[in-house]
Amino acid sequence: MSKKLNILVTSCGGDIGQSIGKILKDLGHVIFGQDITKKTPSKFIYDKFQVGLRVTNKNYLKGIKETIKTNNIHIVIPASEVELVFYSNLAKKTRLIFGAKLLIPNHSIIETSIDKKNTCDFLKQNNLPYPKVYDLKNTLIKYPCIAKSRKGSGGSNVFIVEDENESFFYIKKYNNLIFQELLDGKKGEFTCCCFMGSNGLFRSIILKRDLAIGGYSKYGEVIENNYITELLLKVSELLNLRGSINIQLRINRGIPTIFEINPRFSSTVLFRHLFGFKDLQWSIEDLMEMEISKYLKPKAGSLFYRGYSEYIEN
Repeated sequence: MSKKLNILVTSCGGDIGQSIGKILKDLGHVIFGQDITKKTPSKFIYDKFQVGLRVTNKNYLKGIKETIKTNNIHIVIPASEVELVFYSNLAKKTRLIFGAKLLIPNHSIIETSIDKKNTCDFLKQNNLPYPKVYDLKNTLIKYPCIAKSRKGSGGSNVFIVEDENESFFYIKKYNNLIFQELLDGKKGEFTCCCFMGSNGLFRSIILKRDLAIGGYSKYGEVIENNYITELLLKVSELLNLRGSINIQLRINRGIPTIFEINPRFSSTVLFRHLFGFKDLQWSIEDLMEMEISKYLKPKAGSLFYRGYSEYIEN
């Protein structure tokens, strides 16, 4: 990628925003980061960092407009789901904000994937493997099952529910939960990234991972599985994907079963980039109508580990 761009990443303070910033810096772009607090190491990663308003604040867009215009921003990348949904609703067809391009999937993908009930309905309608969704009025619920937030939250607010009493407890404590079949995890959990360009170019990577507390990937291995790859391609085509999404699945009763589709860049974006699966870079190239860089597949069995970094400010 030879063209240097001015790129704004919102909600850049978390692990995903930090990973995106490291990749963009490595690619040589001028990167602007915004978050609601300065207490984040992202200010050491981004060329220019600023504290902004919450997306729910009525003056949020005014601040974004000023940042875009003042710094001649070419691309805006929302790193959180709440901002992803906000921008998608704001620019459903154009994916433009104050003259800058939004690096987000199309609106229909976000509507399908951000709500886990919609995701299961999409999979069911297309005869693809999916986890059963339980109606709590249904007496045929098979315990243990999974309860989790219907929208957002990543790996947080996910609970294994052992019986009816526990289900009532979680309903009372948390709003808007969805109850799903507990998929077999003996063969592990897989996070898969799919990229599809405007020209129909498709690339995917399958990572078998271990999760840390909080739901992010702490360790993983590159896997090759033709059945999963074909499943990922089919889902991407059905969604009319342009850009990058993440798909989570487990092998349930011998069948790869999707339980979540994530429309934003995930916590494995930097690992993927280091493996050579540069979906963030390719998405930018496709968005800017540039030639998409070549891909050298990593070897099956390649491993990644999540570590920690310290930053000191005097």
